[in-house]
Amino acid sequence: MVEVLVILDGASEPLGAAPTSLERACTPALDALGRRGALSRRRTVAPWLPAGSESAIPALLGWVPPAPVDRGAVEAAARGIVADAGERAWRVDVVGGRADEDAVRTAAARLTAEGHAVRCVAGHRLLLVGPRPPASAPDLRVWPQGVVPPRVLDEDVVVIAAPGAAAGIARLMGATVVMPPGATGRPDSDLAAKAATALAAIEGGARRVVVHVGAPDEAAHERDAAAKVAAIEAADARVVEPLLATGAALTVCADHGCDPATGAHDAAPVPCLRAPARGDARGRLTERAVAGLPVTDLRPVVMAA
Repeated sequence: MVEVLVILDGASEPLGAAPTSLERACTPALDALGRRGALSRRRTVAPWLPAGSESAIPALLGWVPPAPVDRGAVEAAARGIVADAGERAWRVDVVGGRADEDAVRTAAARLTAEGHAVRCVAGHRLLLVGPRPPASAPDLRVWPQGVVPPRVLDEDVVVIAAPGAAAGIARLMGATVVMPPGATGRPDSDLAAKAATALAAIEGGARRVVVHVGAPDEAAHERDAAAKVAAIEAADARVVEPLLATGAALTVCADHGCDPATGAHDAAPVPCLRAPARGDARGRLTERAVAGLPVTDLRPVVMAA
């Protein structure tokens, strides 16, 4: 049976009295999956790692990082950038630049003038290539060096994602990565194109397929609760619904939490839903629905042979 994993990036949230985004969202496809599948509560971030996709996605795919992951290497891999001998890639975030394009352009120009090769600009994120990191500055967050994901996957694992962390991690781990035109990882991402690519991979004989949806996390970072709900609903309609009809073993899981009230990541165990599956824990894919379940510790969700 074909195994399909849909990663709803940052979809989970800290559980309180108010409904979470997953609870607020209208998700008929996920609800249908929940009626015939089984819920679980999964740990995706090791206790020694920061909460984030660079920690959780490798664990979902089958490798638990022993230390923080090198985001520069991941972002470079996502974009096919190979550093020359004696150089390396550095992920740099412009502090306060998430919604300020002028701040990003100013920082990029300054870094270029200082001799750094600004090889990619995406939102407030910069990717530099050079022999050393940029000098520290109040408006910059330079991600430290870290471990690089090893090649532990086969090319028969097909990962569909926008250029970014999921694509870079999967490529470094040895999977086949497909980045459809229009896939941005943001709320405007072409989710229908991702689903069509997944369906084509299944029809072409792929046995293990992963679809990454980054928009819930991006909306939460921008502290836009309504946009996060809309992103979850769009993923339900444009990704989960068409995949339901394939007859594949379908797993839908957040990689980590992201609170739209603060824009901060959360490392708490996340809700996960799989069908077909054994077990009596049926219901909606929400934090409250799995709150009483035991925590499934770190292990691959789909990629184990």
